[in-house]
Amino acid sequence: ADIISTVEFNHTGELLATGDKGGRVVIFQREPESKTEPFSQGEYNVYSTFQSHEPEFDYLKSLEIEEKINKIRWLSQQNAAHFLLSTNDKTIKLWKVSERDKRPEGYNLKDEEGRIKDISTVTSLQVPVLKPMDLMVEVSPRRVFANAHTYHVNSISVNSDYETYMSADDLRINLWHLDITDRSFNIVDIKPANMEDLTEVITAAEFHPYHCNLFVYSSSKGTLRLCDMREAALCDKHSKLFEEPEDPSARSFFSEIISSVSDVKFSHSGRYLLTRDYLTAKVWDLNMESKPLETYQVHDYLRSKLCSLYENDCIFDKFECAWNGSDSVIMTGAYNNFFRMFDRNTKRDVTLEASRESSKPRAVLKPRRVCAAGGKRRKDDISVDSLDFTKKILHTAWHPTENIIAIAATNNLYIFQDKLNSEMH
Repeated sequence: ADIISTVEFNHTGELLATGDKGGRVVIFQREPESKTEPFSQGEYNVYSTFQSHEPEFDYLKSLEIEEKINKIRWLSQQNAAHFLLSTNDKTIKLWKVSERDKRPEGYNLKDEEGRIKDISTVTSLQVPVLKPMDLMVEVSPRRVFANAHTYHVNSISVNSDYETYMSADDLRINLWHLDITDRSFNIVDIKPANMEDLTEVITAAEFHPYHCNLFVYSSSKGTLRLCDMREAALCDKHSKLFEEPEDPSARSFFSEIISSVSDVKFSHSGRYLLTRDYLTAKVWDLNMESKPLETYQVHDYLRSKLCSLYENDCIFDKFECAWNGSDSVIMTGAYNNFFRMFDRNTKRDVTLEASRESSKPRAVLKPRRVCAAGGKRRKDDISVDSLDFTKKILHTAWHPTENIIAIAATNNLYIFQDKLNSEMH
């Protein structure tokens, strides 16, 4: 139940939210820098924990709806309170996270315990006053957006207009207004009239960071479709289709499975798209649909192992990807608790490990190397055959402006920052 299923920084990076399989959301807050302990700056401590979703049962379809949090998205902060959206397979909820450090005292019609007084005993009027109290973090549900998805919700994305958001399931994408819970607009519907004709499903969707009319969604066939809501109310006809032509010589039984896009993210600049499929991460330019601008091999040494990965279902794992704040480095997870970083400018890449052994507080992470079966092994190299496929890093997040990353490794959350600030865990 405590396996982490999503990780998300808020827009300032001061808060970090994780969701887990048990339907809980844990929010971490970054500690302010103290003059006495210069290294403590950047450490994230638990700020609030709450139960977001409970297991439910769909009586009409005789289906259990699990409580696992699929995605968390923060809303842009408008006042002292923070708001976030969390979703399981079916229901999206809007939560308000606020602080209270004062309480009112001295009511005229209530006693200290909050019971209503007998009016005949009230002989004088007093002005209630606010008294300081210990800081309390209050989390309250503000909206519940339900009953709009027949299939499992895989993505939610808040629009840059700050008043709408979209939710995507396997076959449809809905547009919601944050204040209206009883209706949503269907903006993409790829469900065929006859389900036997179904050839692809929607795997992820995201709004453009500042053009409120643009969004992208990815499919299990490895394509990306950019849609413009100004063109039509129903965006079944895309504006742009990003697809890499398949090399016929490399085609195999697994080609279609490994080309399925598991995650898509707009760059902060809005110019590029980052996608992740099973073996690669790709950067696309919005102005070039014919092929990706850059392709990075995440774990090419697994190409010879696809058969056994298919048998143990690992080939269906959905890895996420992330941009750094300046769009110059990309990050994504792999197996054996490894995660990969690729520098787009220098073309250098590194494999790092998030584990209790390698991640002592303030320890510097050592690059790791995996050698293909039968290849020459150096000291400290790891053979493909000894990789642990049960330890996988599917969920990662990068601080919006600084080099701080959050890595979810099963039920552990690791937070690393670059050497300039000192490494920490």
